Amino acid sequence: MSPGLLLDCDGVLADTERDGHLPAFNATFEEFGLPVRWSQEEYGRLLAIGGGKERLRILLEPGLVARAGLPTDEDEQRELVARWHRAKTQRYTALVRSGALPGRPGIARLVAEADAAGWRLAVASTSAEESVRAVLEHAVGPELAVRFDVFAGDVVPHKKPAPDIYLLALRETGLDPREVVVVEDSANGLRAALAAGLTTVVTVSSYTRDEDFTGAALVVSSLGDPPEEPATTLADPRGLEVDGAVGLEHLQRLLGPQQGATP
Repeated sequence: MSPGLLLDCDGVLADTERDGHLPAFNATFEEFGLPVRWSQEEYGRLLAIGGGKERLRILLEPGLVARAGLPTDEDEQRELVARWHRAKTQRYTALVRSGALPGRPGIARLVAEADAAGWRLAVASTSAEESVRAVLEHAVGPELAVRFDVFAGDVVPHKKPAPDIYLLALRETGLDPREVVVVEDSANGLRAALAAGLTTVVTVSSYTRDEDFTGAALVVSSLGDPPEEPATTLADPRGLEVDGAVGLEHLQRLLGPQQGATP
């Protein structure tokens, strides 16, 4: 069986949280007349909550509900959150498609290497599928994007750090967990992948550099595109000795000579 490369979206394909999701949330609050504006610092804390709708639900605390004249009925609140999230997703997707959020260093290169070697490619994310597909296409290009299975949004009951999205990806692709490398950017994502029994590389993003990545097989600043944007190694417990760029040979070494071998 071919090995698999599973990627998170936000922070892995592109550094989307600060420059994409946050302004889309704030523009949506303004559109709906909500007296809310999340700062970069506050949004960084909110990233501990997996999923955009889940973050929006914290607005439904009694004080804001009363102040903004929001409904108190649970069904009406659920529909309102869904409307907010649809509007935010449309804004965010338009921003991505404008080209404002380029792929992170090394992502297109590594994906091309894995595809050429016959690796199975997939994205596993708690973001809305429409957003994920837009980011994916811009990060790796349309020809490689169609090679991916995409598992995203509300397709599982529990979002990261629960392992559900990765367990779904394994079931649907038929991949052996021993033959899979995940690339994540956050502690929540790392915990989800580890709970699914998956070897995980972390590429830290603007919000996650200081998080606890115990259990990661490798932690780097990015996958790297030297000489302009080389990767810096932050933790290397497996002794891979990455020199500026994480390549397919490093992923093969993480899996071992049999699982990671090129077909």
